[in-house]
Amino acid sequence: MIVTITPNPSLDRTYELGTLALGEVNRAAHDRLDPGGKGVNVSRALTAAGHRTTAVLPLGGLSGQLLSDLLRRQGIDVAAVAISGDTRINVSIAEDGGSLTKVNAVGPELSAAESTALLALVRDAQKIGQGTGNGVDWLACCGSLPRGLAPEWYAELVAQVHSGGARIALDTSGPALLAALSAHPDVVKPNREELAEAVGRPVVTIGDAVDAAGELRERGAQQVLASLGADGMLLIAEEGSWFGSAPVAAVRSDVGAGDASLAGFLGAGGSGPGALAVALAHGAAAVQLPGSVMPTPADLDPAAVAVTADIPLERPLRG
Repeated sequence: MIVTITPNPSLDRTYELGTLALGEVNRAAHDRLDPGGKGVNVSRALTAAGHRTTAVLPLGGLSGQLLSDLLRRQGIDVAAVAISGDTRINVSIAEDGGSLTKVNAVGPELSAAESTALLALVRDAQKIGQGTGNGVDWLACCGSLPRGLAPEWYAELVAQVHSGGARIALDTSGPALLAALSAHPDVVKPNREELAEAVGRPVVTIGDAVDAAGELRERGAQQVLASLGADGMLLIAEEGSWFGSAPVAAVRSDVGAGDASLAGFLGAGGSGPGALAVALAHGAAAVQLPGSVMPTPADLDPAAVAVTADIPLERPLRG
């Protein structure tokens, strides 16, 4: 059982077209509306893979009600705090050839009472299945913090989850990530840019990423699952360090690919090279699907994944 927390969820509208012409009327070949937000995507990927999950969310307005309805239709349990603001709506434009343009709304501002209610709801969700042998194994706290929540909010959440006896994965960035490290999250999942921001220096080789991930561990993270985009993923932990890659023939949309990877990692136990391999398979499958569609087991290609403890430190990262 894995609970996800998304403090700033969204509805994600994706338009697919040939080429975006700025300043002109563009007509989409396809469009779709998906529940969005990093934790929401983790819950969707877990459900697609056959795992039990509950999504904890602050929801407001008609957009919040629609988001809840869409999740329930996908078989995801929703635990929501009603807020006065409207849940945000994000827009992505996917062009032929893999180019993706995203416009993310800022989202509502949460009051002090709404923030407290969200923490209380997480506490309640953590108790699901206690005493049955099917309790909560992991809580995944993902995405940016909405206005009204201080960077230390995630640190408070990590401490609360640990006091309840569960493990916690954190996928955020900037001050919120740095503030949470001292609370010792069980795993953090930065991408290349977030790694560079966290350590204050460029990450241009795989060795740079290893060093940056090691610094996050020194600051308190127990494991670092670092996404390097098309170059692969790193897992840096006390038990060892591993690098993996999964070639992709063509990228259709990378929206939610990192979230699918985290879902695969947690669903496979949340540690070790085997879980890293599952994370890579999920991420590679996700980028070949439209919009933020999450992969099912039938979409995965485990044979294409390569994981090694012999990390190519000098290899430059693309882009």
